[in-house]
Amino acid sequence: MSNELTWDTTPLYPSTTSPELADDFDKGSKEVAAFRERYREKVAGLSAEGLLAALKEYEKLQELLIKPQLYAHLLFAADSESDDNKRLSQKAAEFGNLMGRELLFFDLEIIQLQDAAFTALVEDSRLEVYRHFLEALRKFRPHTLSEREESLLSQKGLTGVQAFSRLFDEVSASLRYKMELDGEERDFTGEELLAMLHHPDAAVRERAFSTFLNKHQEHEILFSAVFNNAALDHAQDMELRSYQHPMEPTNLGNEIPTEVVESLMQVSEANYPLAQEYFKLKAQLLGIPKLKNSDVYAPLSDSGRTYSLEEARALVVKAYGGFSEEFAKLADDFFTERRVDVLPRPGKSGGAFCMGMTPSLPPYLLLNFTGNLRDVSTIAHEVGHGIHYHLAQVQTMLNYHPPLPLAETASVFGEMLLTRLLLENETDRELKKSLLCAKIEDIIATTFRQNVLTRFEERMHLERKNGLLTASTLCDFWWEENHKLYGDAVEMIPPYRYGWSYISHFIHARFYCYSYTCAELLVLSLYQMYLKEREKFLPVYRGILADGGAKTPADTLAPAGIEMSDPAFWQNGYDLLKGLIDELKQLL
Repeated sequence: MSNELTWDTTPLYPSTTSPELADDFDKGSKEVAAFRERYREKVAGLSAEGLLAALKEYEKLQELLIKPQLYAHLLFAADSESDDNKRLSQKAAEFGNLMGRELLFFDLEIIQLQDAAFTALVEDSRLEVYRHFLEALRKFRPHTLSEREESLLSQKGLTGVQAFSRLFDEVSASLRYKMELDGEERDFTGEELLAMLHHPDAAVRERAFSTFLNKHQEHEILFSAVFNNAALDHAQDMELRSYQHPMEPTNLGNEIPTEVVESLMQVSEANYPLAQEYFKLKAQLLGIPKLKNSDVYAPLSDSGRTYSLEEARALVVKAYGGFSEEFAKLADDFFTERRVDVLPRPGKSGGAFCMGMTPSLPPYLLLNFTGNLRDVSTIAHEVGHGIHYHLAQVQTMLNYHPPLPLAETASVFGEMLLTRLLLENETDRELKKSLLCAKIEDIIATTFRQNVLTRFEERMHLERKNGLLTASTLCDFWWEENHKLYGDAVEMIPPYRYGWSYISHFIHARFYCYSYTCAELLVLSLYQMYLKEREKFLPVYRGILADGGAKTPADTLAPAGIEMSDPAFWQNGYDLLKGLIDELKQLL
């Protein structure tokens, strides 16, 4: 495989056996011990100046500790079948867990400060940079345990829920699929089969999706055990920490009130008929009486255009360039600096991600590029994450990562820039239909589908409290929540009962999925602002991204005049989706 198609991790460490890597593990352990000796049981006695010094030390420690862990994660994602990568990944996980437990005291002692002392500290101008971090930390006070209890829970997590999570990753990456295509049986990765949902032949689409899902059904005992473990672990954590609802800790961490999330989900459900209207329209465009869910992403006739990596890269850079030359350069830097791993292969993680590092390390992208339009859009999406991480590097480590409600903003905005570039330059009426369909389907996937996923996840966690969830029960939950979206507009193929079993967010990032819905609707509004006031919009938008995690979502969005607590704000996004569907109707 060409070097240009794989990422270069040597700027992080020369190799898994390099002395620099070993030194960072050793240095991290020693510096954590020194920090613990210096500050444990002493935080309550620190002045504002003393706490400022401690926070700066803490940040440097976090950057030092995370670097070898991120390196290990990148290598394992690129090749989970390598024994060296497995060993390093496990070592990094154990190292991170141990260091985290050794540093637990610092957050806990801040959380446990007396009210008057805490208020005096956060109001001191010397701590202004860290005010949001301190206030966000403090919100967990009612749900925080003693240092000993927190340490034990973290330690047991290595052989508990984290071990099950790792098992899920390894088994998922190891699965091999055989399917007949063009008259011969071939071997495929899961990503290659899922890419065939864009194949022009309906029989191939259904066969590919069924092959993928049937393989997961063969492993239903393992996958249901992993999901049960994740749900039971969370249920126990909720009880120990006095949370009332499975989503509460996620919402608290996201700094978005539960009632705002529920409003977002209810507005989404009220608009399910809009998706059903589109699905019926898509069936009409395909010349079939009714869609199967393997047909949702089917290309229209004569529209199965594919793109080389070079073409995809150029399109994405041009799309960002039409918005900002700075953004275009940042997009292209991923390729020129070899910070992207491009093609699917056995042992490589599925899907795509952008690994945001630290304020001093550049982000990396993982793709599984097969050449369809969705893959081009995925590049724009992940590059958007990368631009977000780059602009946020003006922040300190504790203020670097954006909260989940804003984490998908730049990525989805990048997709919108790409779509409009393609639509504006397309003269062929049929291809224009295809582009509109692709965008509408993408919005449906990142709003309605994510709402379905969130409702399934919520149901799984609520019901697990009543006992073990069998694979059949999980299948029923999945089927019922998806039926609410599809209604009578789409026929779900029987193997789709196992559609829950391959979604890693349920295992790795609890209740992450609603952040996609939030971001998509947010971006639809931001994009309309951009079209109205292009020159004024750029600095406002750039400021939103540069804020990283330095403010609450509400404070970050305030300069754009956005109020997330207003249901009409979410409805506005769906009204814009309706406009795209109407635009498509005009081309019929």
